[in-house]
Amino acid sequence: MDFFHYPHPVALESGGTLPELTIAYTTYGLLNAEKSNVVWVCHALTANSEAADWWKGVVGPEDVINSEKYFIVCANILGSSYGSSGPLTNNSTTGQPYYHSFPIVTIRDMVKAHILLRQHLGIKKIFLLMGGSMGGYQALEWSVMESNRINRLFLLATSPTESAWGIATHTAQRMAIEADATWQNPTPQAGAKGLKAARAIGMLTYRNYNIMVQQQTDNDSEKLDNYKASSYIQYQGDKLVQRFNAYSYWLLTKSMDSHHLGRGRGGNLEPILQNIQQPTLIVGISSDILCPLKEQQFLAHHIPNAELVAIHSDYGHDGFMIESIIISKHLAKWLG
Repeated sequence: MDFFHYPHPVALESGGTLPELTIAYTTYGLLNAEKSNVVWVCHALTANSEAADWWKGVVGPEDVINSEKYFIVCANILGSSYGSSGPLTNNSTTGQPYYHSFPIVTIRDMVKAHILLRQHLGIKKIFLLMGGSMGGYQALEWSVMESNRINRLFLLATSPTESAWGIATHTAQRMAIEADATWQNPTPQAGAKGLKAARAIGMLTYRNYNIMVQQQTDNDSEKLDNYKASSYIQYQGDKLVQRFNAYSYWLLTKSMDSHHLGRGRGGNLEPILQNIQQPTLIVGISSDILCPLKEQQFLAHHIPNAELVAIHSDYGHDGFMIESIIISKHLAKWLG
């Protein structure tokens, strides 16, 4: 992992300003002489810049996106907790961590930070820009902000605007964090129990009825407590608390809520998508209840050079990371 420090004020879409910016990023492989082999991976909500770790089977030395062929870049998003400027980093003006005072950021602000890093790395063209879920939000936004810099798009389980369903889910998650009695404490551990509950709510949308029943059903009909499904949800909540923080989770769900390609551009999505001229591969998942297939169908209908692949997966929204074999197969075929 490397770090890029931008020592100048950065204006945010909400009207706030960061006095400076740090971006954590990871690269794999080498930039070729023509600088034509860049693959930029945009990550989702709680991931980090180590794309080869969390997207095994897609990004790696023997995978379709491999470092022998491509120069792969993945940057930790603004507001996250894996090295980029966020609520736990120090405010250079006060010398203290931001905590609750970290300003609201949007997907557009995250892409603005990506662009600063692109310029720092001397990258003029991105051969393939790719991302799933919230990573897809960034890729779509970037394709509008710098259309002349991107040659191809690969979008998975994503949409051009956050849905009312997604906003409602995120609101419930933030309510869980805000209900934690420690949430207002200026410490890194503030809201930890609320974060655990928020993750539990999220898991119900990342997966679905079928996979939960298939994998977490108890065979003991005499049980009165300590059910397998309950233990699974508790485990998932504990696991996130150990590696993330409530400040970033609260902030980044707000960022997703404000995702709308039409904001400040007339509001109508259709003409904006029609201006995305890059060849685009879109993958939707049949069992996804968070970003359902109809959202990818909408993208494919309005992006002129788009190809839609609908894959079957029992894993719901998380299928965009879990179903790496079938995803890689379609991506390799599309790349030729």
